[in-house]
Amino acid sequence: MAVPSALIELPLFPLACVLFPGGQLQLRIFEPRYLDLVRECTRQATGFGVCLILDGDETGLPALPAAIGTIARISDFDRDEDGLLGIVAEGGLRFRVVRSRVRANGLLRGEVEVWPAEAEQPVPVEFALLQSILERLIETMAPHWRHAPRSAYDDASWLGFRLAELLPLSPPEQQHMLELEDPLQRLAELRDILPRFQKP
Repeated sequence: MAVPSALIELPLFPLACVLFPGGQLQLRIFEPRYLDLVRECTRQATGFGVCLILDGDETGLPALPAAIGTIARISDFDRDEDGLLGIVAEGGLRFRVVRSRVRANGLLRGEVEVWPAEAEQPVPVEFALLQSILERLIETMAPHWRHAPRSAYDDASWLGFRLAELLPLSPPEQQHMLELEDPLQRLAELRDILPRFQKP
């Protein structure tokens, strides 16, 4: 069981996808509330919370977010051809929303307990197949991970989070993987899911 830290306040960005620790998120920002969020985070050098939407949409009225999310920190931004702001954010620590409120501009803010990072654990030999599968997935789907050190593949937490973001899991399944607190249990469940993706 993760031991939470003291409460901190974060702006929350409910999305129809799950951001994992160490993952990368690319967003196009056009709603005023989220432009405000980007301004706040860049001005104060802080992160924002990414939570899977449980009910509602990414635009319009505030959506209902999952209680467990991931802190994102903006690492790059630019303007695309139609003038929209594009940002790249990196996933950091996970958190649990304790309470949230909606500001006048429609932006959700949450008081959150930040979870500590998972301790590094070596990948047991029975999960060696998962390492090979991840290498193939990265080669075809995630070139930004191609230069990851070999030692990363030997860390159960990193291996599990990368597989959970690259395998064709449903958003609720990805959320479940995010919420698991045992890296080896995450690997075991991912291994048990694999037969679904094998061609007959």
